[in-house]
Amino acid sequence: MSHPDYAVIGAGISGLLLAHRLQGAGASVVVLEKSRGFGGRMATRRVGEAVFDQGAQFFTVRDPAFAHEVEGWRDARLVSPWPDNPHRRLIGRPAMTAVPKALAAGLDIRREHKAVAARRQPEGTWEIEIENHEPIRADRVLLTGPVPQSLTLLKAGGIMLPAELQASLDVLTYHPCLALLVVLAGPSAVPAEGLALGTGPVRWVADNVKKGVAQDVPAALTIHAAPAFSEEHYARSEAEVAALLLPSVSPWLGAPVVSATLHRWKFSEPKVTHAERCVWLPELGLGLAGDAFGGPKVEGAALSGLALAAAVQARRPGG
Repeated sequence: MSHPDYAVIGAGISGLLLAHRLQGAGASVVVLEKSRGFGGRMATRRVGEAVFDQGAQFFTVRDPAFAHEVEGWRDARLVSPWPDNPHRRLIGRPAMTAVPKALAAGLDIRREHKAVAARRQPEGTWEIEIENHEPIRADRVLLTGPVPQSLTLLKAGGIMLPAELQASLDVLTYHPCLALLVVLAGPSAVPAEGLALGTGPVRWVADNVKKGVAQDVPAALTIHAAPAFSEEHYARSEAEVAALLLPSVSPWLGAPVVSATLHRWKFSEPKVTHAERCVWLPELGLGLAGDAFGGPKVEGAALSGLALAAAVQARRPGG
């Protein structure tokens, strides 16, 4: 059974930055990710010959700490401005997964390792039960996935949090998002800078060809449904969702639909955020981070991961 200093659960941008920072300071870190990929909503997907950014379409920079981090990404040519976009939006190059892939390099990331319980051992370490795999032990556990999933892990392990903290975490719920990935037979009429729709069932449309992500098809659209629509129709089939959404974007299609593939984001965006940028309980060796703490965008998730890394390191022996 491996026994690292830290077990980071969740390989989204928050978990990757956290693990990258801790390992860079000399700690041993294992990252557990239930999915086949990593990067969370900074996700890119291939459907046939088409390539889609299916989650976060871009990110912006406001906080100086995040700006410093992004400068390194710029220098490494991992990000660039969205073509023809006047809003200072940045995108990954060649796609949004570029940054997560760079952060993951050199980390011990165990994909398709779904943690199902986190138990504190009598000597003060943690044991993580993993579906279909041997458990691991770690000195500290850092949870960066959606808060409801993190709370389920702790509950399964019999962990009781302080009542006030538990209450503040219980209210952190999320909007779902239905993402329809559409290949067209010809060029689309979607503006190069993407299209935000203020009302109706569709929230956002982008053409990954005009964005520079897809190259081998005439048009590859990412269509994000609005939160209310996504919640109401989350359980519907791919064909049903396509039939409901495509009429709303028909003025911007410009060509017949070749295929439509549905991706469901169950925890797309926090409805509310925690008062603190992260939670660190040194007496338990337990931390929580993610977009429900730092804010509901890439920048917020990144800042939360960096904040937890700083909190943990500040309390390390000799730190």
